[in-house]
Amino acid sequence: MNPWREVLDRIEAGDDRDLATFLDGLSDLGRRAVAVQLHGHLTEELRGGFLARADIEGLATGFRLAGAACFTGAEQVAAWLDRRELRRPRDPDLDTALLLPRLRRRPLEWRRDLAVRLAARLRPATGRRRWQREEGVPGWDLVAALVADTGLEPPDGDAFVVGWVWRLARRWPSEDLGLDADPLLDALLPRLFRAQGVAEPLGRSTAMSELAALARTGRVPRATLVDGCASRFLAGGPDAEMMPFVWLWRLLAPEPPEVPVLDLVRLLPSAGASVAELAVEELRRAEEAGLLDDELFAEAVGALAYRPEKKLVEEAVRWAARATGPRGGGTVPALAAVFDVDDPALRGRAVRLAVRLAPYAGEAGRDAVREAAARLPADLRERVAAGYGEVAGAEPERPVAAVLRAPAPPALAPPIASPAELVAELRALDWRSEPARCERALGGLVELTHRDRAAVAAALRPWWEETLPDGAAAGRDPEEETYLYGFGLSSYDRGIPSLVLHCALAVVAPAWSRRLARDHDSSEWACRRLVRRRLEEVIALFEDGRTVPALLATPTSATGHVDATVLVERMERLEGGEPLPADFEQALLRLPRRHDPELVVRAEKLPGEAGRTLAAWLRDGGWPDPVVRVTPYEDERSHDNYSPRSWSRRMRVEVVAPAGLPAWLAGSWGVDQRGRAYLSSPEDALWGPLVLPSHRELVAAALVRFQPWVSDSNDARTTVLAALAHGDGPVGAATAMLIAGGLGHRRDAQRAAAAEAALTLAARGQLPAADLGRAVARLVEAEFVVLKRITAALDDLTAAGAHAEVWAVLAEALPALLPRPGERPRAGLGELLAVAARAAALTGARGEVAGLAEMAARKGSSRVLYEARHLHETLTATSST
Repeated sequence: MNPWREVLDRIEAGDDRDLATFLDGLSDLGRRAVAVQLHGHLTEELRGGFLARADIEGLATGFRLAGAACFTGAEQVAAWLDRRELRRPRDPDLDTALLLPRLRRRPLEWRRDLAVRLAARLRPATGRRRWQREEGVPGWDLVAALVADTGLEPPDGDAFVVGWVWRLARRWPSEDLGLDADPLLDALLPRLFRAQGVAEPLGRSTAMSELAALARTGRVPRATLVDGCASRFLAGGPDAEMMPFVWLWRLLAPEPPEVPVLDLVRLLPSAGASVAELAVEELRRAEEAGLLDDELFAEAVGALAYRPEKKLVEEAVRWAARATGPRGGGTVPALAAVFDVDDPALRGRAVRLAVRLAPYAGEAGRDAVREAAARLPADLRERVAAGYGEVAGAEPERPVAAVLRAPAPPALAPPIASPAELVAELRALDWRSEPARCERALGGLVELTHRDRAAVAAALRPWWEETLPDGAAAGRDPEEETYLYGFGLSSYDRGIPSLVLHCALAVVAPAWSRRLARDHDSSEWACRRLVRRRLEEVIALFEDGRTVPALLATPTSATGHVDATVLVERMERLEGGEPLPADFEQALLRLPRRHDPELVVRAEKLPGEAGRTLAAWLRDGGWPDPVVRVTPYEDERSHDNYSPRSWSRRMRVEVVAPAGLPAWLAGSWGVDQRGRAYLSSPEDALWGPLVLPSHRELVAAALVRFQPWVSDSNDARTTVLAALAHGDGPVGAATAMLIAGGLGHRRDAQRAAAAEAALTLAARGQLPAADLGRAVARLVEAEFVVLKRITAALDDLTAAGAHAEVWAVLAEALPALLPRPGERPRAGLGELLAVAARAAALTGARGEVAGLAEMAARKGSSRVLYEARHLHETLTATSST
């Protein structure tokens, strides 16, 4: 008998129970024979790639059993069981149940030594995905079993505690063992409040509810839990780490005498929001019970006054308002801190309280009030002066505007220089590839194939052959016509990057290329249709064995434009031949609106119909722009059980094409509101600015048509805005609607793209401010966007130097957003008025905004009324000479 062969056969068969029985009967000589082979065999299997991760997880218990039974030293066994590949057996419970009887054959001290060594190696599982972390602490079950079996004290270290809590979280509801009967409870409970990494498993378990129940029965000392929570709060940490202990505290509901008031006051300045809110609740109860002396009360109010959360600052003012006499006087320094908050109503209330408490304020408090009052508006300074003496107003800072600069446009990558570079670029293409990358690959493919088709085909062939279906390389066709035909292509995949790969297939295997279907949806977006037609004619060109020196429409700029001089040069390279029709049409659409007038003479010398068309285009300045109108409406027919009412709201887009367009363009120029045109893929939206770089408003009109949920979509239709702004041509209502929706978007990337677009247009003097103002008002009124997000975006644009444009936007939007007589102001209007006041001050704007004077005249001290008065005063102030 060969012991190693017998053991290995059982490991590879996955029969762990039979392996355990066999190991029990092995002699010492047999164990040594197995031990000699284990390390080397596993290393070779892994190095040679014979064992994948799924395989090793299934076989891990077998390898672990063999090592535990056959290795002699505790350190040797610990290192084997903690080996990275063996650390996670598929069934930890079964693994422990099989290992423990084999380990019991060893002396007690040896097992205790092993337990200590294994405990020192414990570390919680990590990973970005939940299931990765839910593995808990690999190896914990065996360590816990050894601790219980040997009577060893539970090991020190956070990892053992974390593993225990994950074990509690993974208990089945049918398990009879409750927390009260857990043998580790008494030893590990004090460590629970100190260990890092327990928050997630605690949040997935019922441990906190069980601990609160055990405290009610007396099984766990209540003071231990209350003090443990307080110590955890004082230790600090992210809110997520504190939440289980906040929950336990609320379950315990300590009586005021149990609350450690000093600890809670001391943690107020730096605690996370959830702990600070809990502390405020508990200290309020303690105060009502008379457990806060004047010094602690003043310290608590002062700590709250400096918190960043507005509601906690409001709580500080409320506490100060309830105090009287010397007790209230101690809160005056805290009230002085509230003078600087960005909330007029709260600031005014703090001033009134400070004046009321002036007779009880100490010298330090009086100094703090006078210093802070210097930054207050004149009316509030006068109130403070009534209680604290004359206050010198600080010299008002003159607003300084930032210099407006346009974000730099993206750079254009250099042309592809070799077949090897071409293959690398084609291999990198996938369905998400950006249009500029596709254009670069396509342009390189056409030019290199014209120079040396054999070299390009030879470079492409290894890649093509490795992606063919089984049998295809040997000349046998797949059974299904729609299956893979090389480069991962199929008839079902008609994305634009796949069409570029199809062009490459037409070079290396034209016969196979012809078998791929070329069907398309007649309702696809016009821009995509133009791209597809151009790619399909390149495919047909290569399939017929022909080439052209270059594609006319390959962009010469990152905006998608083709320099007019370069286009003429490319047509001259055709040497009298007619260009590919769709490529020529796309090149015309990519011409800039401005070019050298002398170029017309050179273009008139080009032969053929295409030469005459280009010369006429350059001479006449291209085609007139369409008329674009965008208005919101609600489609009552689109309501159903799956879509909320707001989903039915859309934008009505009307595009009136000008007369005199060529036939190939006339059908693509307009946007049919009644049609069912759609984006085949959201990434197709990225092609709009590259296909029509000189017709921004037309692209924007189509994107508005495709995007009924302006501020909720999570795709490229908003991020395309930045590229659109760097183009050319008119901008108006459609562009403004897209920017407004983007500025109010719920996702950071889309808001950033919209802000970049607005900043680019503003720096170029092209921002359609009036249209943008009307779009903001319409989208807010229709509840497409949240006013708070729009406000923050406009504030950022003001800070970036676009203050004049922001003021023009808000001057148009505010009359529609201000409340009418008897109406309540909409949420967030005060912050928007503050942005308007800043932009107006930086711009030096004067005049009237319809409805603003009436609103400013209303009585009250709310934020919105204060900001309305501030804006009205800014617009009606007399300029100093």
